[in-house]
Amino acid sequence: MTWVKTLLISLSLGMLSACAAPNPSTRLIPTLSAQERFRDRPGVTVLAATPVPAIQGQTLYVPVYTEIFDSEANRTFQLTVTLSLRNSDRSQPIVMTTLDYYNSGGDRVVTYLDVPIQLDPLASTEIVVYRTDSSGGVGANFIVEWQATAPVSDPIVEAIMISTASQQGMSFVSPARPIAELRP
Repeated sequence: MTWVKTLLISLSLGMLSACAAPNPSTRLIPTLSAQERFRDRPGVTVLAATPVPAIQGQTLYVPVYTEIFDSEANRTFQLTVTLSLRNSDRSQPIVMTTLDYYNSGGDRVVTYLDVPIQLDPLASTEIVVYRTDSSGGVGANFIVEWQATAPVSDPIVEAIMISTASQQGMSFVSPARPIAELRP
């Protein structure tokens, strides 16, 4: 009779764990193509796989925080991250060729572009990492690469982090930093 009881307990625990909600830090991030992700956004055009030769561009490092430490080292506060991509040039488009999200360990978590996208003059778009997705950790970052076929003003790329819990709210901005440049 004991083996039957053990079997029933094992089956019950297995069924309970199968019904449990997935851990947000281990959930898979849906992979969308650039066409699916950006097709309905005004001022954004999904391009063919091969961009035209560039005369100007940058590789940008954007530090982001999907969680930060609270009052104790083992307690974190989850944040929603919005990566804002803005073409500040009034007459020329720019092309975004890379939008990659990395975790604290330096591992790429998501590649947001399978083909380049173009931002029209003064157009903007964004990528959102939701508060429930802690896959990036406290040291997450984006690598953003952009280029242009004519001289342009540099785009504005920054991350905005925000969250509220109970009566506590928190928000801050983290600007991009150039780590490589292509200049005319």
